[in-house]
Amino acid sequence: YFHIGNARPFVVFDTLRKYLEYRGYKVKFVQNFTDVDDKIINKAREEGVTAPEISEKYIAEYFKDAAALNVKKADVHPKVSEHIPEIIDFVSTLIDRGYAYEVNGDVYFSTRKFKGYGKLSKQNIEDLEAGARIAVGEIKKEEDEIAWDCPWGKGRPGWHIECSAMAKKHLGDTIDIHAGGQDLQFPHHENEIAQSECCNGVPFANYWMHNGYITIDNEKMSKSKGNFFTVRDILEDYSGEVIRFFLLSGHYRNPINFSDALMEQAKAGLARMENAKENLKHLIANSGGEMTDDEKAALDGYDKYREEFIAAMDDDLNTADAISAIFELVTAINTAVKDGASREFAQKSLDTLMELATVVGLLQQDADDEIDDEIQKLVDERQEARKARNFARADEIRDMLKERGITLKDTPQGVQIIKE
Repeated sequence: YFHIGNARPFVVFDTLRKYLEYRGYKVKFVQNFTDVDDKIINKAREEGVTAPEISEKYIAEYFKDAAALNVKKADVHPKVSEHIPEIIDFVSTLIDRGYAYEVNGDVYFSTRKFKGYGKLSKQNIEDLEAGARIAVGEIKKEEDEIAWDCPWGKGRPGWHIECSAMAKKHLGDTIDIHAGGQDLQFPHHENEIAQSECCNGVPFANYWMHNGYITIDNEKMSKSKGNFFTVRDILEDYSGEVIRFFLLSGHYRNPINFSDALMEQAKAGLARMENAKENLKHLIANSGGEMTDDEKAALDGYDKYREEFIAAMDDDLNTADAISAIFELVTAINTAVKDGASREFAQKSLDTLMELATVVGLLQQDADDEIDDEIQKLVDERQEARKARNFARADEIRDMLKERGITLKDTPQGVQIIKE
């Protein structure tokens, strides 16, 4: 299962995709799966199953957790095992052009022959101890390991060449935007550039985006250090949207320190948006009439917040400022409807709120769906107690719900349920 640090690029670049589509771009989004490597093979041995079974199991679990975070599936999810012919062709081209060479069945790429090596990560090749070559593919001797026949023997491809070949297959020789965690900048992305540009003769990517780390006590979160929390674990205490809110609450390039306090802040911030949404839905269901002149003026004022939102997102995907613009919109909406509102105004206000929230993947899960039968029964019982003028019981139920993070707001249109 992926940890919260792994989740950050999934959420950040899903948000980038949503925003580009919002601005009218047609986006082809590709996210690959390395479905064969040493870790997978070793895990399969431990569990007494095949490597493909392990891969399929964890790919399925990835999709479950990604869906909980409102991460949309990519247009293409290529797997290494399904692209062996393309990888072999790619390696052959590098050898033919003199950038790669074979030694005892292993194929290496000569970084010294690529003059631009280090341009992404600003590494000096002279300072790199192993800078002379990159393993493109290696022979696997053990009979139970997965390997494929190729012109240089039986083996499987190296990590970097897999991604170069799959990118070429699905996105062409030049990618518009290549993204990932900052830990991939070197050596992985640097090696992708070297291999791809030597193979294709054109720039590999026009733009690079690298997200910062998630830290715990200001130390990078990682499985190797054991200082990590899986998304699956965190979902036991917080909704997927709270996690998403947390991951977007800072600029994607900056580190974020994971803590209970910050998760609670994210929960409270999301609840503020959700309450505005639920209040508008309540007004739509229980109000009538057309917009007043004051409401029309208030609606025109929403354009300011939309413009602020777009300006923030245009500024290197500044989701923190974009969310601040949504909060300003929420404040304006709450002020405009505090004494009630027409159904038309409430609907148009909700449309504007959802327009912006959807871009950052928030407010996609209805709070109504999260109100269980037990809570609804208590709400109904309180209503009956009020009708019977049993105010002591009504107050008792209200206090019980308050302890569970539920506030009831009595309005002329009925009872509104607010989750804290």
